Amino acid sequence: MIITRNWLQEWIDISEIPSERLLSTLNSIGLEVDAHDKISLPKGVVVGLVKSKRRHENSDHLNVCEVDVGKQSLQIVCGAKNVEAGQYVAVSLIGAVLPSGLEIKPAKLRGVESFGMICSATELGLAKTNDGIMVLDSSIGELVLGKELREYEIFNDDLIEIELTANRGDCLSILGIARDLGAALDLPLKEKHEFEDADGAPGIGRILSVRASDEVSAKFAFRAYEIKGELKLNLKQTLRLASVGILQSCAVQNFINYATHSTGVLLRAYDFEKIASVDGKVALDIKPMPNGEFGVYAGKRLLSVAGICQDAELKACCSSKVVLLEANYTAPLIIAKAVNENKSLKGDEHVYRSSRGSEPKLRLGLDLLFRLLLKNKAVSLYAGTQKISNALEPLIVGFSEKEINSMIGAQIPRDKIVKILKRLGFDVGVEADLITAKVPPFRHDIVNSHDVCEEIVRIVGIDNIAAAPLSFYEKNRLNDTYVSLCNGRKLRSKAAAVGFFECVHYVFDDSKALQSLGFAPCKVKILNPINGELDALRPTLINHLLESAERNLKNSRRSVKLFELGEVFDADGSQCLRLGFIASGLKAEPSIAVGAKPAAVDFLYFANLIQSVIGKFKVRLPGENLKFLSEFEQAQIEQGGEIVGFIGRVDYAVEAGRDLDKSYLCEIDFSKLKFENIVADAYSKFPSVSRDLSILVPSGMRFEQIKQCIDALKIEALKELIPSDLYSDESLGDSKSLTIRLVFQDLQKTLCDEQVAGFTDKILAALSSELGLGLR
Repeated sequence: MIITRNWLQEWIDISEIPSERLLSTLNSIGLEVDAHDKISLPKGVVVGLVKSKRRHENSDHLNVCEVDVGKQSLQIVCGAKNVEAGQYVAVSLIGAVLPSGLEIKPAKLRGVESFGMICSATELGLAKTNDGIMVLDSSIGELVLGKELREYEIFNDDLIEIELTANRGDCLSILGIARDLGAALDLPLKEKHEFEDADGAPGIGRILSVRASDEVSAKFAFRAYEIKGELKLNLKQTLRLASVGILQSCAVQNFINYATHSTGVLLRAYDFEKIASVDGKVALDIKPMPNGEFGVYAGKRLLSVAGICQDAELKACCSSKVVLLEANYTAPLIIAKAVNENKSLKGDEHVYRSSRGSEPKLRLGLDLLFRLLLKNKAVSLYAGTQKISNALEPLIVGFSEKEINSMIGAQIPRDKIVKILKRLGFDVGVEADLITAKVPPFRHDIVNSHDVCEEIVRIVGIDNIAAAPLSFYEKNRLNDTYVSLCNGRKLRSKAAAVGFFECVHYVFDDSKALQSLGFAPCKVKILNPINGELDALRPTLINHLLESAERNLKNSRRSVKLFELGEVFDADGSQCLRLGFIASGLKAEPSIAVGAKPAAVDFLYFANLIQSVIGKFKVRLPGENLKFLSEFEQAQIEQGGEIVGFIGRVDYAVEAGRDLDKSYLCEIDFSKLKFENIVADAYSKFPSVSRDLSILVPSGMRFEQIKQCIDALKIEALKELIPSDLYSDESLGDSKSLTIRLVFQDLQKTLCDEQVAGFTDKILAALSSELGLGLR
């Protein structure tokens, strides 16, 4: 966005603001100054009047002019085609040095003396305005012969280029920049009176009617004027358009560009005669299009798509007699979606503004344009405006002073907050502690209190907010999710440490294989499975572990130990985390260290490995046999008084069907595992004493009954109770000889034989009375 200080002055009084402060303020409020050039003409360039012009005797393209520069008249030879008598022109006097480095000296051109130079805009270091000399007019101020041009404000100006972010479409105009500067510098915008239609002018309704669908959520306004002579911009307007790089050859388009750059309102011009019907009237229809954009139709012909493109054949040009003007506003999101969805829409210069947010107050642009046209005697204006306005209601954001100050980290008084927002165009209401701000329609990027806070910080200035030391408050991450993650990592590390390899499988499984193992299918169906073997959510880790063990054995592995920590789904589709293990084949791969053929895995070996991973546990007889495990080697795992999973040997039929060696499986509900901190027990410094008791037990009795009987005695000195030998022969009949090792130790003293004997007698008495057992 390019602006000039002089142009900005028309919207806000910055006459007392130095250029340096102006630039720093723009930067501080987020309107980053990308480039700044000082426009200043050299000394010795003055206002002159061409009194006469005659052809050069020895040239067909040179003219000899008599130019009045106030105190004297000068003879100047000029080669410009547009020089004419009666023109006010820029004259470089003898001794002036132009920006190109050319020093003006007396010269003789083809035998005719010349004492100065009539200059073009480019020769004075200005933007190009035409192909000849620059003709002065009263728009730059009172033309005084001999007055230096550098004394006129238009020739002593600042050209500022601002780099805008995509959300600041409201600042793609002089008005938008002035509005932000006014809030930052506490300066009011200059009041712009609404344009009043000329008395006696024909109403636009005589030549135009407009209708729109109820679905059109946009704004449109139409006006018209008739050109009866030469339409021409004055010098100030021409210089401004040239400076910002939007000067064109068509006067109609230049007036539109001027109004749009000033106000941000999107304007289009149509050649009325090209779209008028037989009776000399135009009936316009505004309709929504497939991707949400809005089209302007005359009959069945599409004249334009609001904010995107226009039919080039119907565009007003220098030869147009009656010009139909359209001002429009469409929400930026609609424009962006339409352009993205329909690649055939070839957007013109409007898309850049409309997709970022143009000015929705259409009358601003139309009024300015008509005030400019009214000064031109070649134009006859039509009275009145045809409007269509179905725009959305503005957003209202509520917040408190405390909330805003908490975000900023500084205390901004409520009165200042309200004042800043009003300067920026918000309608602000205050009730108790609540501040409500109605977001102006040109600020589509503001949707919540955080955006409002950003506006306040911009205007206050980040440098004006006192720095405060940054305090770090680490949030406590020790929640259930974090603890579960850490526990899972610990288990995986322990499993790897005892020789298991981790495997990861899909959460999908083969429904037929699961059914053969006895698992009920999940009620939640997969509508589009990857393939036929992954057509169900898995209820267990077992099937995948069996398949992986089979693949490893078929690839010449003799010892396979795998585990997986993964998600499974119950019959209703509820998700939970399970830990699964499998050991198949030998205890270790054959090697020099373990021999040519190590022993095969067994229940006790596998259970010890699992215990090394999850900690101590007890085994219980299963309440119901699992189909895929051997009925002779399967058990439930108990930890902390709760059943957490199962362990056992794979059923022989399953082993044979999957080409597995002797294999053992274990699956545990991860959520039921006990992850308690390890507490070191006090140990005794005194020696322990052990005794072996060989007792006769019935063949069907479980050791668990014997242990429970002895534990009930609560002998503190009894540290270990383990079965050490089991013997049977024909002489014992249906009974067996079970040898139990008892280890006694006291924390305070060395136990004597009498004390140990007393403990042993107490145990034997309890076994006899409770279970009917005695010594062999």
